[in-house]
Amino acid sequence: MMVKSEGPKLVPFFKATCVYFVLWLPTSSPSWFSALIKCLPIFCLWVFLLAHGISFLGAHSSARKILAGLIFSALGDAFLIWQEQGYFSHGLFMFAITHILYSSAFGMKPLNLRAGLIIAVMSGFSYTLLYPYLSGPFTYLVAVYIALIGFMGWRAIAGVQLANDLWTWTKLSACLGAVLFMVSDLTIAVNKFCFPVPHSRAIIMATYYAAQMLIALSAVECQDADAARKRA
Repeated sequence: MMVKSEGPKLVPFFKATCVYFVLWLPTSSPSWFSALIKCLPIFCLWVFLLAHGISFLGAHSSARKILAGLIFSALGDAFLIWQEQGYFSHGLFMFAITHILYSSAFGMKPLNLRAGLIIAVMSGFSYTLLYPYLSGPFTYLVAVYIALIGFMGWRAIAGVQLANDLWTWTKLSACLGAVLFMVSDLTIAVNKFCFPVPHSRAIIMATYYAAQMLIALSAVECQDADAARKRA
């Protein structure tokens, strides 16, 4: 049902993603055009959420927070185009704000401490892997960033209670989106600080765009619930 109703609104996003991968502009010569092409799929996700109506966004704070997160994501994407020119930490800061907004959108209920513990162990392991390669401010900046994205992942995963059948497709999409976001960012970190990852750019961008789409989809759950109540 959700795919049928939301699919057409996502067509621009899929087209913009195809444009990015078809053009495959070289990262060695950053430009405003390459920044536009990279950010275009995220702009389309803004439109996807805005297409549900201003009244919908006004009524649901989680959808507003996800839209705000997508805006900061686009800023982060733009900064990362010029990361070799010294803007990597700026991009990191923009995405840190994104994860705070997403965490707030996903909420603190249910708590699911077991999922939190698993994510904490995985985050600690990731930082241990990266630590020997980090120097200067990145020693603590990366630690803070891993904590923030780990917290966001915990809140998204906690919402999916498969054992109790207390789940929805949109909560599942938030969970999968968060996991893909963590995969994307871990690939960025390993590739930048540790060693070259084969096909890193393709892995990073494919998982990143899929993550953002799934998280944007999770914002429409409240509208689906409202529609179900009206039909009942």
